[in-house]
Amino acid sequence: MRKTRFLLLLCLFCLLSAAHAWSESAVLIHEVMASNATWKGGHAWDWVEIHNVSGKTVDLSGWHLSDSKKKPDKWTFPDGAKIRPGEYLLIYCTGQEMTNKASSPWYAPFKLSASGDQVLLTDASGQLADRLDFPLQYGNIPWGRTDDLSDVGYLEEGTPGSANGKKVFECRAPAPVLKTPGGFFRDEAAVTAATPGGTLRYTTDGSTPTVSSPVFPQDGLVFRSTTVLRLRTFQEDCVPSAAISATYFINESLPVSVVSLITDPDLMFGKKYGALARGTGSVPNYDKDYEYPVNIEYFSADGTCEINQMGSFTASGHSARQNAQKSIALYARKALGDEYFRFSPFPHRDYALYKSLLLRSTNSDAYSERLRDVVFSSLAEPLDLCYQDAVPIVVFINGEYWGHYNLREKINKYMVAQWEGIDLENEDVVDAIDILARTGSDDYVQNGSNADWLELCRFCKTMDLNDAENLKFVTDRMDVDSLFTHASFEIILGNTDITNVRMYRVPGGKWKYLLFDVEAGFGSGSDTSTVPLENYIKKVSAKVQAFRHEPLNALLNVPAMKDQFLRTFAHVLETCFTWPYVEEHFTPWQEILEELLPRHNKRWPFLTMSRWRTNVSATMYYARVRPKKIIGMLSRRMKLTSEETEIYFGDLQRKLEITNARP
Repeated sequence: MRKTRFLLLLCLFCLLSAAHAWSESAVLIHEVMASNATWKGGHAWDWVEIHNVSGKTVDLSGWHLSDSKKKPDKWTFPDGAKIRPGEYLLIYCTGQEMTNKASSPWYAPFKLSASGDQVLLTDASGQLADRLDFPLQYGNIPWGRTDDLSDVGYLEEGTPGSANGKKVFECRAPAPVLKTPGGFFRDEAAVTAATPGGTLRYTTDGSTPTVSSPVFPQDGLVFRSTTVLRLRTFQEDCVPSAAISATYFINESLPVSVVSLITDPDLMFGKKYGALARGTGSVPNYDKDYEYPVNIEYFSADGTCEINQMGSFTASGHSARQNAQKSIALYARKALGDEYFRFSPFPHRDYALYKSLLLRSTNSDAYSERLRDVVFSSLAEPLDLCYQDAVPIVVFINGEYWGHYNLREKINKYMVAQWEGIDLENEDVVDAIDILARTGSDDYVQNGSNADWLELCRFCKTMDLNDAENLKFVTDRMDVDSLFTHASFEIILGNTDITNVRMYRVPGGKWKYLLFDVEAGFGSGSDTSTVPLENYIKKVSAKVQAFRHEPLNALLNVPAMKDQFLRTFAHVLETCFTWPYVEEHFTPWQEILEELLPRHNKRWPFLTMSRWRTNVSATMYYARVRPKKIIGMLSRRMKLTSEETEIYFGDLQRKLEITNARP
């Protein structure tokens, strides 16, 4: 009993001490976000907001912020840092050392724990200025003080850099229970739901239910056309629950898997934020680097719902973002739901987890068969060359049919990690993967560092690789098989979009190549187009265009490397580009698109079916003819003798004349 009283008194003392500490401080910890779901530029750092409650500017030089009582000086405010009277300033908790200027925002090298943590603010003399403890945090729900400083608790929404409002909450309302799962129904769907407590409210337009949304009827709802449903529990003294969502497809019969996206319409199409809209500013909405929350359902072709979870989305691509039907990138985000998409949609992958996915529309109206990139990429299946797998799907947005897409792996550090057999849980290794685009210059670093790559390219440009030590320097850093395989594939394919080159390196590994956006092959020029041959095979000293040609051509100046390249070229040509093999990859996509495109073309009227068939036939023609002609083109470009051409390609040329002959 005495021990219990002592502990109670001790707790009371601590609370009073903490209250005294911040009540006399000019600067307080006002709001904390320890499970941030607002993503920009590929990150969503935790943050701490401080607030000057005094009438004077406070010099923060030498003040400290920390999440540890034992180490209160984990991060020090930079010299010259100040906070004006009434001002709210942000410190992002990034978990990494970053450069700080005198003005906010600032970046602290520690992270906050969403399972519960503390934040301590210490002045320049080492005295505790304020401390804010917080319990388990919910995704994108901040913890902080009321603006009059009278109470502490959960806030309904984050207000970084501004006042918090007058009310905080003790808990979060329990999630609703959806008794009728989403799926495919004939004629109608009778939907029932319940909540463990409070009031259940709903919407059917994709918007997040609010306190003013209609109450869900006790006897449920009946849908007679395809409808999306969002439900949310509202309870006194609690932050509203997370929204649960489902799609009810009525009289929809589709031969492929379906992705249904449900989100607030303004986030998709609104002029101010809509990621698929141009908007009214000088920078189009679809070019802004924000991610927005979205509920993602994936139904397999037999109607089974394999995933239903919140994640985030952005418009994807570069110039193709201007197209009417835009590609959409999807991300699994822990602060919004699960940190993974836990399913296995791709036929040539045995992965059970994904961090991101791509809903890819056609990249350009010029290549509108809607199968070029997926078919051309799939030809690399027998090679040890990283490429994106794909399946055809149909997409719905807020219950509206949005047309045919191709579900793809998204090229990023997670895709590379899985291809290379790296566990996604090994975050330090995954984060250290280098991925570069085009020339690999500073503007084209997708992840990691380009320092070693640029050094390697400079070395190849200036050093003679016939010197054994110089050659070893390169082969120790460059996976020559990957370089030769990638260059051969691109040259044979005739990919005229020569900017689409990607290089990567895992920690402790060598630089490798991956296939990316190859739809500009086979027929985008002609069957005898010298692009990209002339861009790959050129003098080492030639001007760099679109990608770094020096490593390949420096190696080709070494007789043994030239021999290896020519044998690799022959292997790639024979393995991936004989017509029976190519046709085997075309046919399934051609057949399923014959079924999907009539409805798609009504939604996105660009091509007639007859025009589409003509385009596909032309592409297939080039896929037959170019492989037969590329040997002569390569021989002329590399100035091979007739004897060399016969040694490396003679039997293969004769084989291609038979296998790729026009019917």
